Amino acid sequence: MPKQKAHRGTAKRIKLSATGKLIRRRQNGNHFLEKKSGGRKRHIVTPATVSGGENRNIKRALGV
Repeated sequence: MPKQKAHRGTAKRIKLSATGKLIRRRQNGNHFLEKKSGGRKRHIVTPATVSGGENRNIKRALGV
């Protein structure tokens, strides 16, 4: 039986850390940046971890 392929859209957006956590980008960092404060913009560029019930589904989509 062939191997399962990872969902390519998910694989491009979410990476797996060395400890097994899922790392994702934060939202709201693409446009309308003039009205956002500097602290808010700096917070947006820091990566976030996926939490809650989405972990199981995303790991299954990535083939982990």
